[in-house]
Amino acid sequence: MILHTISTIRKGSAFFLPYVEKKSYLCTPIGMIDQETIQRIMDAARIEEVIGDFVSLRKRGANHIGCCPFHNEKTPSFYVSPSKGIFKCFGCGEAGDVVKFLMKHEHYTYPEALRWLAQKYNIEIQEEEQTEEQKERQNERDALFHVSEFAQKYFADLLYNDEMGRAVGLSYFHSRGLSDEVIKNFGLGYCLDEWSSFTDYARKNGYSDAVLEKTGLTIFKEDTHKSYDRFRGRVMFPIYSISGRVLGFSGRVLSSEKQAAKYVNSPDSDIYNKSRILYGLYQARTAISKANKCFLVEGNIDVISMHQSGVENTVASCGTSLTTEQIRLIKRYTPNVTVLYDGDSAGIKAALRAVNLLFAEGMHVRCVLFPDGEDPDSYAQKYGSTALQDYLATHEDNFVIFKTRVLLDGVKNDPIRKAELVKETVDTIALVPDLIERTEYIAQCAHLLDVPEEALSSELAKAVNRNRLKSYEDEKKEQNTQSTQNNQSEQSTPVVPTTPEPSSTLSLPVDPSERHLIQLLLNYGEQTITQIVPADDGSKQEYRYTVAQAIVAKLQADELSFTDPLCQRIYDYFANALAQGQSPDASYFITVDDESLRSFAISLMLDTFRISDTWRQKQIFVPSLEDNLQTDLEETILAFQLKCVNDRINDNARRFREVKDDEQMMLLLAEKKQLIDLRRQIGQALHRVID
Repeated sequence: MILHTISTIRKGSAFFLPYVEKKSYLCTPIGMIDQETIQRIMDAARIEEVIGDFVSLRKRGANHIGCCPFHNEKTPSFYVSPSKGIFKCFGCGEAGDVVKFLMKHEHYTYPEALRWLAQKYNIEIQEEEQTEEQKERQNERDALFHVSEFAQKYFADLLYNDEMGRAVGLSYFHSRGLSDEVIKNFGLGYCLDEWSSFTDYARKNGYSDAVLEKTGLTIFKEDTHKSYDRFRGRVMFPIYSISGRVLGFSGRVLSSEKQAAKYVNSPDSDIYNKSRILYGLYQARTAISKANKCFLVEGNIDVISMHQSGVENTVASCGTSLTTEQIRLIKRYTPNVTVLYDGDSAGIKAALRAVNLLFAEGMHVRCVLFPDGEDPDSYAQKYGSTALQDYLATHEDNFVIFKTRVLLDGVKNDPIRKAELVKETVDTIALVPDLIERTEYIAQCAHLLDVPEEALSSELAKAVNRNRLKSYEDEKKEQNTQSTQNNQSEQSTPVVPTTPEPSSTLSLPVDPSERHLIQLLLNYGEQTITQIVPADDGSKQEYRYTVAQAIVAKLQADELSFTDPLCQRIYDYFANALAQGQSPDASYFITVDDESLRSFAISLMLDTFRISDTWRQKQIFVPSLEDNLQTDLEETILAFQLKCVNDRINDNARRFREVKDDEQMMLLLAEKKQLIDLRRQIGQALHRVID
C-alpha cells in the first residue's frame, strides 16, 4: 500500500511522529576502524594536510580542489572536504578517507598507511593481529623498503666515516661545489670499490639474498653462484618517493674505466619504477607549489646544484627519457614547467622530444638553453648562484617559438622540408589546450615561417580535430576497460545491500528527490529537529527526532522504496541501524570496501549547497540549508512521495493496457482515480499546480 495516511501529507504538521519511538540512540561506531589507537590517528589526521603533501590544492569555499593524482585531467575535479575528512574525484570516481588516499596513492597496505599517519602526527600505535597471508605480503614489501633505507644510511655513513669514502666520494662531491648541508639533505653516499662489501654487511644485519636481489642492490650470478654489489665504486644518489621513503638508487662511477656505465640505476621492483619517479621531487615539491613553476633538468647533480643555488623547485627524470607519468607528477603541483637543457645539439634535440609530451598533458612550457658547453651545474659553479638565477629569469623562451626557430635554421630554401616544418609546428600548437594561446602562437609562427596566417589556422583546425577524435577514442577505450574491470571485480556487501550494482560508479539517480533524500541522510542524518505541535486541549507538545528517524519512519509507514539501487542500499543501512537501536554513522560509507557504493556516497556528501562568500561580503543574506532543515526535510519527503505516486500512475497505465478482463479494468480505473487525487493533495502541500 502506498501513502495510506492522507492526513500526514500536510506540510508543517508532525507527520513523522506516529512512527517514531521517543527514545535516544547512543552513537555506536560502525565501520572498519574501531580500535582506540587507530581512532586517535584518524582524529589527529587532517586530510587536507596529508593530501597537500602529494597534490597541489587550493581552497574553494569549505573544500579544497586540485587536479586528480589518479588520472590525467586538465580541469581540476578532485575535491577534499576537511570537515568531513573525505576526498572525491568527480572525474574518475576515486573517493575515500585519508587512509584510502595513502593506500591508493602510495600503494600502502592498511597498516602501512596508518604507520605513515602515526609518524606524521607523532602517535604511537599498536597494530591488530593480521592473518598469515597479510603478514607475508606486508613483510615482503616492508623488507624492500627497510633494506633500501638501510642501504642509504650505510652509504651515507661511509661517505663521512670511512677513509675511502672521504677520500673518493666526499672529495668528488666537494669538487662539484656541493656543500655538506646539501649533501646530507639529499642523503648522498658512497659504495666502496669492493666486490661484496655492502652485501656482506647487509647479510650480517639479517637481510636475505632474495630481498637484496629484488631491490637490485646485489647482483647474483646463477652460473658461478657468486654475488657482488651493483653499485661498487660509485657515489650514491638515493631516490625518494614523494613521502620521503627510499625507493632505489642512482650510482655514478668515478673511475676512468671505459666499459663501466657512467650512471647505473636500481632496476624496477615492487617499490620502484623509474618511469614514475622524478629525482628531487621529495625535496622540491613545496617549492614547486609555492613558486607555481617547476624547472626540469637532465641530471642528478644539476638538481642538487640548483637547490644549492636557491632554485629549489627543480627535478630531473630518473635515468630515462621524460615520460607521461613523470609529467603528471609535476602537474600535481603546477601546470608551469621550464625545461633547462645544455646548449649543445644533443641538449636541443632532447628538448624538442619532450615538448610534445608536455603540451599533450596540458602543461604551459617554457625553456632555457645554456651557452654551448654549459649546464645548470657548471654555470652555477662558474658564475655563482645570483648569476644563475638572473640567467634563468632573463633567458626563458616560449617553447613553441623556440622550436620553430631551431627547426627553421635547418630548412634553408627547401620547400619540402619547410612543409614538414609547418606541419610539425602546427601539430605542436594543436596540443596547447588554451584557444587564445593557440591563436597567438599561430600569429607568431606565421611571421617566423613567412606563411599566411590563414594557412596555418586551416592546418591547425585539422590537427585539433584529429586530436579530439583520438582523445575521444582513447576515453571510450578507457571507459570500456574500466567498466569491464568493475564488472569483474568482487563486490563486498555493506550492512544490508542485496540490490544489484549499477553499471557505473558515478551513476546518479534519475529523480532528484531520491538524490536529495539520501543527501539529507548522509549529511544531516544525526541532526536533531525540534517540533512543537498544538494538542487538542490547547496546550503545546514538543517532539524531538533526528533527520534519519524522520525519513526512515515515513518511508516505512508508506512502504516506499527507491528506484536507484545505491540509494536503496544507503537507506537500508540507516533503517537497519535504527531498527537495532544504533545511531547510523555516515562515515561508514567513507571506508566501505565496495568502491561503487563508497564513491556514490561521497559524491552526495560533498555535493551540498553552500552560500557564496561573495554574497555575504555584499551583505546579501540567504538562509542556509541548515537554517531551514526542517522545511527542506518535509518538502523533500513530499517530493519523493509525489515521485512514487507518479511511478504508480505510470505502472497503473501499463497494467491497464495489458489486462482484458472488465472487472480488472474497473479496479485499475478506481486505483488511478485515488492516485490522481493523492497526487493533487501532495501538489497542494508543495504549493504546486498539478493537473
